[in-house]
Amino acid sequence: MLEILGYPFFQRALAAVALISICAAVVGTYVITRRMVALSGGVTHACFGGLGLGYFLGVSPILTAGLFAVGSAAAVEWMSRRLSIREDSAIAVVWALGMAVGVLCVFLTPGYVPELNAFLFGNVLTVSDGDLLAFGIYAAVLLGFFFSFRKAIVACAFDRDFAKVSGLPTGFISYTMTMLVAIGIVLTIRVAGIMLLMSVLSLPMMAAETFSSRFMPIVRASICISLLCSLGGLAASAVADVPASALIVLLMGGVYIAARIVAAFRR
Repeated sequence: MLEILGYPFFQRALAAVALISICAAVVGTYVITRRMVALSGGVTHACFGGLGLGYFLGVSPILTAGLFAVGSAAAVEWMSRRLSIREDSAIAVVWALGMAVGVLCVFLTPGYVPELNAFLFGNVLTVSDGDLLAFGIYAAVLLGFFFSFRKAIVACAFDRDFAKVSGLPTGFISYTMTMLVAIGIVLTIRVAGIMLLMSVLSLPMMAAETFSSRFMPIVRASICISLLCSLGGLAASAVADVPASALIVLLMGGVYIAARIVAAFRR
Protein backbone atom coordinates (compact mmCIF):
# COMPACT_ATOMS: atom_id res chain seq x y z
CA MET A 1 0.00 0.00 0.00
CA LEU A 2 2.79 2.43 0.92
CA GLU A 3 4.48 1.88 -2.43
CA ILE A 4 1.55 3.28 -4.36
CA LEU A 5 1.94 6.62 -2.54
CA GLY A 6 5.04 7.23 -4.62
CA TYR A 7 3.15 7.21 -7.90
CA PRO A 8 2.23 10.68 -9.25
CA PHE A 9 -1.24 9.58 -10.40
CA PHE A 10 -2.10 8.41 -6.86
CA GLN A 11 -0.76 11.62 -5.34
CA ARG A 12 -2.97 13.62 -7.73
CA ALA A 13 -5.92 11.45 -6.76
CA LEU A 14 -5.32 12.12 -3.04
CA ALA A 15 -5.10 15.87 -3.62
CA ALA A 16 -8.24 15.79 -5.78
CA VAL A 17 -10.41 13.95 -3.26
CA ALA A 18 -9.19 16.26 -0.47
CA LEU A 19 -10.08 19.41 -2.42
CA ILE A 20 -13.40 18.06 -3.65
CA SER A 21 -14.36 16.81 -0.18
CA ILE A 22 -13.97 20.31 1.25
CA CYS A 23 -15.87 21.95 -1.62
CA ALA A 24 -18.59 19.29 -1.64
CA ALA A 25 -19.16 19.78 2.10
CA VAL A 26 -19.69 23.53 1.69
CA VAL A 27 -21.84 23.21 -1.43
CA GLY A 28 -23.70 20.16 -0.13
CA THR A 29 -24.66 21.85 3.15
CA TYR A 30 -26.18 24.72 1.19
CA VAL A 31 -27.97 22.24 -1.10
CA ILE A 32 -29.41 20.25 1.80
CA THR A 33 -30.44 23.36 3.74
CA ARG A 34 -32.13 24.92 0.68
CA ARG A 35 -33.75 21.54 -0.12
CA MET A 36 -32.08 21.60 -3.55
CA VAL A 37 -31.09 17.94 -3.76
CA ALA A 38 -33.47 17.47 -6.69
CA LEU A 39 -31.84 20.44 -8.45
CA SER A 40 -28.44 18.83 -8.00
CA GLY A 41 -29.77 15.64 -9.58
CA GLY A 42 -31.26 17.59 -12.48
CA VAL A 43 -28.05 19.51 -13.14
CA THR A 44 -25.98 16.33 -12.80
CA HIS A 45 -28.01 14.52 -15.44
CA ALA A 46 -28.24 17.61 -17.64
CA CYS A 47 -24.42 17.52 -17.74
CA PHE A 48 -24.71 14.34 -19.77
CA GLY A 49 -26.05 16.46 -22.62
CA GLY A 50 -22.93 18.62 -22.46
CA LEU A 51 -20.66 15.59 -22.39
CA GLY A 52 -22.35 14.08 -25.44
CA LEU A 53 -22.26 17.39 -27.32
CA GLY A 54 -18.56 17.79 -26.55
CA TYR A 55 -17.73 14.38 -27.96
CA PHE A 56 -19.90 15.03 -31.02
CA LEU A 57 -18.28 18.41 -31.76
CA GLY A 58 -14.77 17.20 -30.94
CA VAL A 59 -14.22 19.78 -28.17
CA SER A 60 -13.52 19.40 -24.45
CA PRO A 61 -16.49 17.51 -22.92
CA ILE A 62 -15.78 19.10 -19.54
CA LEU A 63 -16.18 22.58 -21.08
CA THR A 64 -19.49 21.75 -22.74
CA ALA A 65 -20.70 19.92 -19.62
CA GLY A 66 -19.88 23.04 -17.59
CA LEU A 67 -21.86 25.23 -19.98
CA PHE A 68 -24.80 22.83 -19.78
CA ALA A 69 -24.61 22.70 -15.98
CA VAL A 70 -24.50 26.47 -15.52
CA GLY A 71 -27.18 27.00 -18.16
CA SER A 72 -29.54 24.41 -16.71
CA ALA A 73 -29.07 25.68 -13.14
CA ALA A 74 -29.72 29.26 -14.26
CA ALA A 75 -32.76 28.10 -16.25
CA VAL A 76 -34.27 26.35 -13.23
CA GLU A 77 -33.65 29.37 -11.01
CA TRP A 78 -35.10 31.75 -13.64
CA MET A 79 -38.18 29.64 -14.38
CA SER A 80 -39.01 29.20 -10.70
CA ARG A 81 -38.52 32.89 -9.87
CA ARG A 82 -39.80 34.65 -13.02
CA LEU A 83 -42.27 32.28 -14.67
CA SER A 84 -43.84 30.96 -11.44
CA ILE A 85 -43.10 27.40 -12.54
CA ARG A 86 -42.69 24.93 -9.71
CA GLU A 87 -39.04 24.14 -9.12
CA ASP A 88 -39.53 20.39 -9.39
CA SER A 89 -41.26 20.86 -12.77
CA ALA A 90 -38.42 23.06 -14.04
CA ILE A 91 -35.88 20.46 -12.85
CA ALA A 92 -37.76 17.72 -14.72
CA VAL A 93 -37.52 19.77 -17.93
CA VAL A 94 -33.74 20.30 -17.81
CA TRP A 95 -33.17 16.73 -16.58
CA ALA A 96 -35.07 15.20 -19.49
CA LEU A 97 -33.69 17.54 -22.15
CA GLY A 98 -30.11 17.11 -20.98
CA MET A 99 -30.28 13.33 -21.01
CA ALA A 100 -32.01 13.30 -24.41
CA VAL A 101 -29.37 15.57 -25.98
CA GLY A 102 -26.59 13.46 -24.48
CA VAL A 103 -27.97 10.15 -25.73
CA LEU A 104 -28.54 11.58 -29.22
CA CYS A 105 -25.05 13.11 -29.47
CA VAL A 106 -23.30 9.98 -28.19
CA PHE A 107 -25.22 7.91 -30.75
CA LEU A 108 -24.22 10.28 -33.57
CA THR A 109 -20.56 10.43 -32.54
CA PRO A 110 -18.49 8.23 -34.88
CA GLY A 111 -16.68 5.31 -33.25
CA TYR A 112 -16.49 4.35 -29.59
CA VAL A 113 -16.32 6.91 -26.78
CA PRO A 114 -13.76 5.38 -24.37
CA GLU A 115 -13.86 8.10 -21.71
CA LEU A 116 -17.64 8.03 -21.30
CA ASN A 117 -17.55 5.36 -18.58
CA ALA A 118 -15.18 7.53 -16.54
CA PHE A 119 -17.70 10.38 -16.60
CA LEU A 120 -20.65 8.11 -15.89
CA PHE A 121 -19.12 6.09 -13.04
CA GLY A 122 -16.08 8.13 -12.00
CA ASN A 123 -12.35 7.41 -12.13
CA VAL A 124 -10.34 9.56 -9.76
CA LEU A 125 -7.08 7.93 -10.85
CA THR A 126 -7.32 9.72 -14.22
CA VAL A 127 -7.14 13.19 -12.64
CA SER A 128 -4.52 15.34 -14.37
CA ASP A 129 -2.48 18.34 -13.25
CA GLY A 130 -4.89 20.55 -15.19
CA ASP A 131 -7.83 19.07 -13.28
CA LEU A 132 -6.06 19.75 -9.99
CA LEU A 133 -5.49 23.35 -11.02
CA ALA A 134 -9.18 23.71 -11.86
CA PHE A 135 -10.14 22.18 -8.48
CA GLY A 136 -7.81 24.57 -6.68
CA ILE A 137 -9.16 27.66 -8.46
CA TYR A 138 -12.74 26.56 -7.83
CA ALA A 139 -12.02 25.91 -4.13
CA ALA A 140 -10.46 29.38 -3.76
CA VAL A 141 -13.42 31.10 -5.46
CA LEU A 142 -16.03 29.08 -3.55
CA LEU A 143 -14.45 29.55 -0.12
CA GLY A 144 -13.71 33.22 -0.82
CA PHE A 145 -17.33 33.91 -1.79
CA PHE A 146 -18.70 31.81 1.06
CA PHE A 147 -16.74 33.55 3.81
CA SER A 148 -17.34 36.99 2.26
CA PHE A 149 -21.14 36.54 2.30
CA ARG A 150 -21.48 33.87 4.99
CA LYS A 151 -24.31 35.48 6.96
CA ALA A 152 -26.34 36.29 3.85
CA ILE A 153 -25.80 32.77 2.45
CA VAL A 154 -26.93 31.15 5.70
CA ALA A 155 -30.00 33.41 5.84
CA CYS A 156 -30.94 32.60 2.23
CA ALA A 157 -30.38 28.90 2.82
CA PHE A 158 -32.71 28.68 5.81
CA ASP A 159 -35.39 31.24 4.87
CA ARG A 160 -35.06 33.12 1.59
CA ASP A 161 -38.29 35.09 2.09
CA PHE A 162 -37.15 36.40 5.49
CA ALA A 163 -33.74 37.26 4.02
CA LYS A 164 -35.42 39.20 1.21
CA VAL A 165 -37.60 41.16 3.65
CA SER A 166 -34.46 41.90 5.69
CA GLY A 167 -32.92 43.63 2.66
CA LEU A 168 -30.31 41.00 1.85
CA PRO A 169 -29.33 40.51 -1.83
CA THR A 170 -31.20 37.20 -2.13
CA GLY A 171 -31.22 37.22 -5.94
CA PHE A 172 -27.46 37.70 -6.18
CA ILE A 173 -26.76 35.10 -3.49
CA SER A 174 -29.16 32.52 -4.95
CA TYR A 175 -27.90 32.84 -8.53
CA THR A 176 -24.23 32.84 -7.51
CA MET A 177 -24.55 29.84 -5.21
CA THR A 178 -26.57 27.98 -7.84
CA MET A 179 -23.80 28.63 -10.38
CA LEU A 180 -21.15 27.46 -7.91
CA VAL A 181 -23.18 24.31 -7.23
CA ALA A 182 -23.37 23.64 -10.97
CA ILE A 183 -19.63 24.18 -11.49
CA GLY A 184 -18.84 22.00 -8.49
CA ILE A 185 -20.98 19.22 -9.97
CA VAL A 186 -19.04 19.36 -13.24
CA LEU A 187 -15.67 19.23 -11.51
CA THR A 188 -16.74 16.36 -9.25
CA ILE A 189 -17.90 14.18 -12.15
CA ARG A 190 -14.35 12.87 -12.62
CA VAL A 191 -14.32 11.52 -9.04
CA ALA A 192 -17.83 10.21 -8.41
CA GLY A 193 -19.35 10.10 -11.88
CA ILE A 194 -22.82 11.19 -12.91
CA MET A 195 -24.42 8.10 -11.39
CA LEU A 196 -22.98 8.59 -7.86
CA LEU A 197 -22.55 12.35 -7.62
CA MET A 198 -25.73 13.09 -5.64
CA SER A 199 -24.53 10.78 -2.85
CA VAL A 200 -21.27 12.73 -2.45
CA LEU A 201 -23.22 16.00 -2.24
CA SER A 202 -25.80 14.77 0.27
CA LEU A 203 -24.78 11.81 2.47
CA PRO A 204 -22.05 13.50 4.57
CA MET A 205 -24.29 16.51 5.22
CA MET A 206 -27.28 14.31 6.10
CA ALA A 207 -25.08 12.42 8.57
CA ALA A 208 -23.83 15.66 10.14
CA GLU A 209 -27.37 17.04 10.25
CA THR A 210 -28.47 14.30 12.64
CA PHE A 211 -26.36 15.86 15.40
CA SER A 212 -26.64 19.59 14.66
CA SER A 213 -29.05 22.03 13.06
CA ARG A 214 -26.58 24.93 12.78
CA PHE A 215 -25.02 25.70 9.42
CA MET A 216 -21.32 26.03 10.28
CA PRO A 217 -21.12 22.96 12.58
CA ILE A 218 -22.74 20.94 9.77
CA VAL A 219 -20.15 22.27 7.31
CA ARG A 220 -17.25 21.36 9.60
CA ALA A 221 -18.61 17.90 10.37
CA SER A 222 -19.34 17.31 6.68
CA ILE A 223 -15.76 18.19 5.73
CA CYS A 224 -14.44 15.66 8.26
CA ILE A 225 -16.83 12.93 7.08
CA SER A 226 -16.13 13.63 3.39
CA LEU A 227 -12.37 13.60 3.90
CA LEU A 228 -12.35 10.40 5.96
CA CYS A 229 -14.68 8.53 3.59
CA SER A 230 -12.97 9.78 0.43
CA LEU A 231 -9.44 8.98 1.59
CA GLY A 232 -10.58 5.69 3.10
CA GLY A 233 -12.41 4.69 -0.07
CA LEU A 234 -9.41 5.61 -2.22
CA ALA A 235 -7.03 3.59 -0.04
CA ALA A 236 -9.37 0.59 0.04
CA SER A 237 -9.84 0.71 -3.73
CA ALA A 238 -6.07 0.57 -4.21
CA VAL A 239 -5.88 -2.58 -2.08
CA ALA A 240 -9.01 -4.32 -3.39
CA ASP A 241 -8.64 -3.14 -7.02
CA VAL A 242 -12.24 -1.95 -7.30
CA PRO A 243 -13.69 1.47 -8.35
CA ALA A 244 -12.90 4.14 -5.76
CA SER A 245 -16.12 6.09 -6.35
CA ALA A 246 -18.32 3.15 -5.34
CA LEU A 247 -16.33 2.52 -2.14
CA ILE A 248 -16.41 6.22 -1.23
CA VAL A 249 -20.19 6.34 -1.54
CA LEU A 250 -20.60 3.05 0.36
CA LEU A 251 -18.50 4.44 3.21
CA MET A 252 -20.56 7.63 3.25
CA GLY A 253 -23.74 5.56 3.29
CA GLY A 254 -22.38 3.50 6.17
CA VAL A 255 -21.53 6.64 8.15
CA TYR A 256 -25.03 8.02 7.54
CA ILE A 257 -26.70 4.79 8.69
CA ALA A 258 -24.47 4.69 11.78
CA ALA A 259 -25.30 8.32 12.55
CA ARG A 260 -29.03 7.61 12.33
CA ILE A 261 -28.67 4.59 14.63
CA VAL A 262 -26.69 6.60 17.19
CA ALA A 263 -29.21 9.44 17.01
CA ALA A 264 -32.07 6.98 17.54
CA PHE A 265 -30.41 5.50 20.64
CA ARG A 266 -29.76 8.99 22.01
CA ARG A 267 -33.45 9.82 21.70
